[in-house]
Formats: sequence, C-alpha cells, structure tokens
Amino acid sequence: MRLTHWIDGQARDAGDGQWLNVHDPATGRAYAQVARGTAGDARLAVEAAGRAFPGWSALPSFERARWLERLADAIEARLDAFAQAESLDGGKPITLARDIEIPRAISNLRFFAHAATQFASESHHGQAGLNYTLRQPLGVVGTISPWNLPLYLFTWKIAPALAAGNTVVAKPSEVTPRTASMLGEIAAAIGMPPGVLNIVHGVGPEVGEVLVADSDVKAVSFTGSTQVGRRIATLAAPQLKKVSLELGGKNPTLVFADSRWREHLPTIVRSAFQNSGQICLCGSRILVERPIYDAFRDALVERANALRIGEPADPATELGPLVSQAHFDKVIAAIARARDEGGRIWCGGEALRRPGWFVAPTVIDGLGPDCASNREEIFGPVATLQPFDSEDDALALANAVDYGLSASIWTGNLDRAHRLAADIHAGIVWINTWMMRDLRTPFGGRGQSGLGSEGGMEAMRFFTEPKNVGIALQRR
Repeated sequence: MRLTHWIDGQARDAGDGQWLNVHDPATGRAYAQVARGTAGDARLAVEAAGRAFPGWSALPSFERARWLERLADAIEARLDAFAQAESLDGGKPITLARDIEIPRAISNLRFFAHAATQFASESHHGQAGLNYTLRQPLGVVGTISPWNLPLYLFTWKIAPALAAGNTVVAKPSEVTPRTASMLGEIAAAIGMPPGVLNIVHGVGPEVGEVLVADSDVKAVSFTGSTQVGRRIATLAAPQLKKVSLELGGKNPTLVFADSRWREHLPTIVRSAFQNSGQICLCGSRILVERPIYDAFRDALVERANALRIGEPADPATELGPLVSQAHFDKVIAAIARARDEGGRIWCGGEALRRPGWFVAPTVIDGLGPDCASNREEIFGPVATLQPFDSEDDALALANAVDYGLSASIWTGNLDRAHRLAADIHAGIVWINTWMMRDLRTPFGGRGQSGLGSEGGMEAMRFFTEPKNVGIALQRR
C-alpha cells in the first residue's frame, strides 16, 4: 500500500520518488509506505492553495458549510473503514477508534460547518460614529497535526480553517498518515474544489518547516511536542506569522477524601491510560489526599492490572501498543529513570513479551514533585502517585510543573472545586469528570503547554483577520 500526497485535487507521489515505511505498532512490521515529501512538494501545495483561495473565500458561508457537511457525510459512510485504518495505523483499540475518535472527527466537520454560517462580526455605535468589524480569511494556512489522534486532530484544524474561508496545506504525522490520505481521496471523490484542501506527507524538517517558513502561508496551527512547538515559533517569528501551538501536558488529577472516588475510579483509570496514555490530556500525575492514599493506590493498581491488553482489532482490547519503536524506547527509558530516581513500581514497569511495542500499564509512587518523572511528559501508560495533606498542598503540587494544559478535581465540596479551578495553572479544568468536551469552548494551555486557543469561535478568530471600518456620522 502506498499513500500519496493530495495536491490540487490529485494524488501525487513524492517529487523525488522517496517513500517512508508505515508500521503496524501491534507487530512492528511495515505494512505500507507514505510519500516522503520535499520542499518542492510543499511549494506545489502552497501554490495550488493560493490559486484556489479567491474562489473559495468568495463562496457564501453556507456553501462552504455544505462542503464540510459533504466531507463529514463521506467519512460517516465509510466509518468502519476509517476506524479500522486508524486502529491499524496507530495501534489503538478498534472500539476507541470506531466509537469515539472517528465520530469526533465527523463532529468536528459538522460543528464548523454550522460555525461558518453563525460566525458574525461586531459593530459599535454611539461613541465615535459607526464602526463595524470585518472578519476576513487569511489566505493559505498550514496545519500540522500529530500521530496520537490522527483524524480527530487533523479535522479539528482543517475544519475551522476552511469554514472561515481559507485554503489549507495540511501535514499529518508521517507515523500515522493513513486516514489523512483517505480523507484526501474522499475529498476528491465528492468533487471538492481542487486546491482548497491539500495534504502533504513527510517528516517535519523537510515539509513542516518549509510550510512554516513559506511567506505565502499566513498562519500555522500545530499540535505536538513542546520542543517542536518552540522550533515553529522560532521560524515564524521573523515573519510575525500567526501561530497556534497546542503542546504537551503533565496534567494533575486531584483526588480528595470527600470524593466518591470508588465510583469514579473507572474514569480516573481511563484518564491515565486511555490510548496507552498517548493523549495530551491524560492525567499522568495523580495527587491523592493522605487519609485515602493507600486504599486508592491499591484500587488503582488492581484496576490497572485488570486492563485488557491485546490486539487492537479485538473489540475486547482496552489497551494497545505504543505507536512506534522510537516512542516505545522513550517510554521504557522514562520508566528506568523513575526507578533510578527511587520510585516504587506498583504494577507494570516493563515491556510485554510479545511482538509489537506494548508496555504494561504502570503505576509509580515514592517520588517528589521535583523529580523528572513528575515534571517531564512521558506520554505513555505511566501514572505517578503523590500524597497531599491539605488543599493548599494539593494546589502547590498541581502547579509544580512548567506545563499548564488540563487538570481534573475529584471532590464532593463544590466551594473547594471552584476555588481550585480558579487557581490551578491549566487551560482546562474538569470537576468530577474527565475529557468532557463541548466543542464551543476554548481549548488550549499555558506555559509549556502552548500558545493560543482552539475550538469554537476561538478557532474561527484565529483563522481570520479583523478589519475595523469606521464611518463618521453627520450631526443634525
């Protein structure tokens, strides 16, 4: 199987004929190849998007909305095929892909189809004449999406960009490129205007950096590691180019003794281990009030040990492999570091003796807030436990990292929940739940977790430029 670029509505091989292997994480074997994009490929895509921009941006918003709805319909008609491709490509359980991630990709397209028709400018009157603000599309924009939620986050970026009237050059991860390539195929099949959505595969330094540095690309939306986010910010800065950076997390889960923690334990376990911990929102630092610490730890370990690890295609599987050999090596090294730091491994802590890149769900305690295991993102099925003695202690531990993406608070005290939610350094705080997403709300972090917000009207504003028009009103 060879996965091509989609440029100007057509499938294209890499300009220099080079290909990258795509691996099945459950076996470690290459099962496909993807075009290894070049600077020339990226430039062709930018030029195609530039040609398409005048016509696309001139369409009434309801017509752009129809195209997004058609794209959503086309994915929905092939939902099982997309879910199977996502499961194979990323090693994620088929039920996770079929029941959550592909439906969410469809929802992203439908949501921003509606947003296209509801997005409105502002007007101001009564202080200095009459002013109205135009919200105009930027032109050609670049989107760079990660490997952990491939189609889910790919559509989360392209949908608002297209809805706002921009044309897009999208770079999916070369690790999990299959569903993006399928999306290009169905976009062409439904007759989407050529050049409106272009997909260029390849590695970051050879394609992603070219898009960021191209002066014809007016904005870049990126989701991925903090290290790469810094590089993108550096490349974009000389052009004063708009960037949205959704980066890493080291998210705290605060569990108080007055919470119904036994009832909520399945959700807390899911928040730590869903998609093998490869979600930026996973609660990898679990902070537990000391009176319940031992009981909570034992129950968590029991639940973690009971997670069904297996083939991603098996509907019974709850935990699949990590996505790649490189990421597997990183997670195994992080567990070894935790041991060296003096951490106690209560379960897991090792690779499974089977083909593929499987790591057992791992629970570690005995480490303080200053150690690397509690400060640096691991992005695997690894959770650390720390006890706390008071609300102030819990808050200090929660804020003891440079990241600030999300947090969850588990308590029966509503006043405490509101106090902590206001003071925790995070862009998203959940109370007695996790991963509850309303697509109208802003999504983003602070500190090393990124720059800017996505979602809802925040995304529509990012992909447009405000222009104020002031009209003098003659006095009688």
